[in-house]
Formats: sequence, structure tokens, C-alpha cells
Amino acid sequence: MLIRHVAAGLLACAFTLSAAAQEKNTAAATDQRKDKFAADRHDSFVKRAKEGDVNVLFLGDSITQGWEGDGKKVWEEHFAPMKAANFGIGGDRTQHILWRLTEGKELEGIHPKVCVLMIGTNNAGSNSAAEIAAGVAAVVKELHHQRPEMKVLLLGVFPRTGKGKKDLKDPTKVQAGEFNTKVEEVNKIISKLDDGKTTRYLDIGPKFLDADGALPAEIMPDFLHLSAKGYAIWAESVKERVAELTKS
Repeated sequence: MLIRHVAAGLLACAFTLSAAAQEKNTAAATDQRKDKFAADRHDSFVKRAKEGDVNVLFLGDSITQGWEGDGKKVWEEHFAPMKAANFGIGGDRTQHILWRLTEGKELEGIHPKVCVLMIGTNNAGSNSAAEIAAGVAAVVKELHHQRPEMKVLLLGVFPRTGKGKKDLKDPTKVQAGEFNTKVEEVNKIISKLDDGKTTRYLDIGPKFLDADGALPAEIMPDFLHLSAKGYAIWAESVKERVAELTKS
């Protein structure tokens, strides 16, 4: 009960959306994806949860799903031994995660010690930074509601453009950097969800960037999804924190 009150307080303090705006915020409402790809992956997660024995849960979109692709080798080395499960679905937004947790009941059967959450980049084209942050906060709140004992390692949304800081000074290139600007705004807000106990915030985005603030293609070939090298950076950046949280 205390955790619920804390989460509610954080939402009230950290987000400036009016009540009316919150009601219209698609990022903070539950929304079920009905395409076969998403439905099949969701069904596989429900099945996996019924098997139990998950200590660490990775929850997110295609970037998280990519642990099964370019990140597979790194996953097997660092996270498989922790009894980790990957619940990432390409294309998911915050509202889709909310549905998966509530009506989709993806947590039934498992009681992870830690959830590594990174979501929100797919909302960037249709929601404001404040709306996205409210959606992320709603996901965190629901995770704590269903699993009060579980720690949430909330990752800042990763940067997603190959344009560096100098490019943003050129009006013809500003649009290419708008996503990164919005990501920075989202992360600034959601960082306030870190309570030092049940929710810990970590922004590893800068580790992917070069000196000019741009994303090297060798780390994010399409300036959104990680390469094997990118997943290695992700693993090195969080593995000790994840291990620490499983013991706390």
C-alpha cells in the first residue's frame, strides 16, 4: 500500500499534465495490439511466465527484443545465468506494455527480483515528452502494484539519431535531431521516479555516443537498434547493477 502511495505522489510531482490532458494521453492508457506478430509474442510470454523461475525480467520494445538477435551472445554470457527472461516486442509503446501487464497478465506465475524496463521511443512520433513520461510512470506504477517486492531498474530512453550537436545548429538538420531532444526531455522527467529503493533510474545513453553526441553506425546501424557491440555496451553498463538489485 505504501508503494502505491509513493508512486502516486511521484506522478503528481513529476508530471505537469492536467487531469484533462491525462485522460486524453494515449501513452498512459492500456491498448492491446492485435497484429499476429505482437499477439504471438505476447502468448509466448504468458506461456513462459507459467513456467516460473524468472529472477530478472527485461521488459520493452524491439530494442529489448534484440537480445534474441544481435545481443544473443552477450545475453547468454551475462543474463541467462541470472535466470533472465526477455519480454520485448518490436513496435511496442508504453500503452501496449500497460495492456500486457494488466489485461494481458504477463506477470502471472513469475515473481522477478528485478525488472529492467526501457520503453517510450516508439511514442516519440505521436506523444509529447510529458505524455511519454507519464506513460512510463504508469508502467512503473503497475509493476509495483502487481509485484511490490520487485525492484525496477528504469533505463533512460536510448538516443536515436546519427546527428550530432553541431548538426542541430543547421536548420536543415534540426528535424533529424528532434527525437534526441525529446528523449532528453523524457529522461529528465522519468529520472525523478528514482526513489533510491524500489525504483532505480539509470541513463546509459551517453555510452553509445561519440564525442560530438552522435550515434556511430557501428553501435546503432539504423540509429535506433543496437548492433552486437551496442548490446555489449548495454550489458557492461547494467550487469553489476542488476546483480546488486537481485540481492537487495
